Amino acid sequence: MPSILSLKDRTTLRNYIQEIRSKNKKIVFTNGCFDIIHPGHIALLKKAKSYGDILIVAINSDRSVRNIKGKYRPILNEKARIKIISAIKYVDRVAIFDEPTPYKLIKAIHPDVLVKGGDWEENSIVGRQFARKVIRIKLIKGYSTSSIIKSILKKYGG
Repeated sequence: MPSILSLKDRTTLRNYIQEIRSKNKKIVFTNGCFDIIHPGHIALLKKAKSYGDILIVAINSDRSVRNIKGKYRPILNEKARIKIISAIKYVDRVAIFDEPTPYKLIKAIHPDVLVKGGDWEENSIVGRQFARKVIRIKLIKGYSTSSIIKSILKKYGG
């Protein structure tokens, strides 16, 4: 399982990034809540990995998800989400952030490539000024955690 990167341990984060840079490897960064993993997430992570050597996936902490998505989210807690994301073969490291956005993490990492879903307007992508390149990946229609939750509630009541 990939180790967890955190701004709380700046020395470990800085050392890891320096090690990767010293090997001339390209760092790709993406982030999200990753609450209920679905085919859209897997497609995004696979495509993101294709743009570099090391894929760092930052996930919102439970508190951050609640602040963004509401009191009933996340469905899966951060420990479960870290375990799931870490098990995906395209992911090299997982980071967690407690703020509403990963701005500070992106600033600390300075990724070569910053990847977001195509539903994000480029001007609204947080941390874009710290990346060499920003890539928006087309989403797979019909897949979102919110739509999956709505479908479950419709089918099974709630």
